[in-house]
Amino acid sequence: MAAGKRVVVVGAGVAGITTAVVLAETGVSVHVIAKEVPGVTSLAAGAMWGPYLVEPKNKVDQWGQRSLEIFRRLAEDPATGVRLASGIEASRTAEAPPDWATPLPGFRPCGPAELPAGFSAGYRFTMPLIDMPTYLDYLLRRLDAAGGTVERRRLASLADAGPATVLVNCTGLSAKALLPDPGLRPTRGQHVVVTNPGLTEFFSKDTGLSSDLLCFYPHGDTVVLGGTAIDGEGGLASDDTAAAAAASILARCAEVEPRLAAARVLEHRLGVRPTRATVRVEADRREDDAVVVHNYGHGGAGVTLSWGCAEEVRGLLPDK
Repeated sequence: MAAGKRVVVVGAGVAGITTAVVLAETGVSVHVIAKEVPGVTSLAAGAMWGPYLVEPKNKVDQWGQRSLEIFRRLAEDPATGVRLASGIEASRTAEAPPDWATPLPGFRPCGPAELPAGFSAGYRFTMPLIDMPTYLDYLLRRLDAAGGTVERRRLASLADAGPATVLVNCTGLSAKALLPDPGLRPTRGQHVVVTNPGLTEFFSKDTGLSSDLLCFYPHGDTVVLGGTAIDGEGGLASDDTAAAAAASILARCAEVEPRLAAARVLEHRLGVRPTRATVRVEADRREDDAVVVHNYGHGGAGVTLSWGCAEEVRGLLPDK
């Protein structure tokens, strides 16, 4: 895309900010508009790299692998909030490992002594863990250094974004009403942040399609415990339901790692994942001849796919 053209990125979750960084660092004038900067759902993420119940598989594999390459480089700088960690994904049934895990460094089946009680299979590997508040701050600093600007404002429609050569739609679940896209649905997620009793490795249970997840991700002095994935639930209020879910999350994690039972709760994080049958990354020309490039519908894999999708958006920008 020719220098001097103005791109407006709508949305400031991990997809929006990463896309803005990729575009700004190629010399494009980038302006981000979002109600919340950074987005609440991205702040609530755990987060661990890993394609999580998301399609289409061929594109997800490409986007995920590209993101993995970049996260590995970012892990060399502690200021990014990214680090490489070893850990275990385990199952209560003799499940085969996910195909994305087998090429990862250090991949091997776990012996029985390595597995918590009640688990019959597991696999150890090394992958990126991302401390999302630190990481999103890093991305915003990087965007600022590249000349990108940020505006906090709620839009009633994409047309309210103002003049732009290209609009990039990274609005997540808000795209359901803004476009509209009836194929989007909310999936409520919840994590509990506690003091770290000395954990250095992650743990994740293969829960399939269950709404009750089991995982913990250590980030220095804290551990993020998960979680929930309640399909069709879009409420974020920290109500009695959220409190009950938090207690259940703590109990599930402490059963696997007893040291967590005495950890002090620091924070409850809630977000709503934008779930769609397939991730949407494509260009669209509207009736007013404006170009819109969509990048949304990542479900629980927004972090995992962020860099790959952002680079695909860059390739979809018009040449002139």
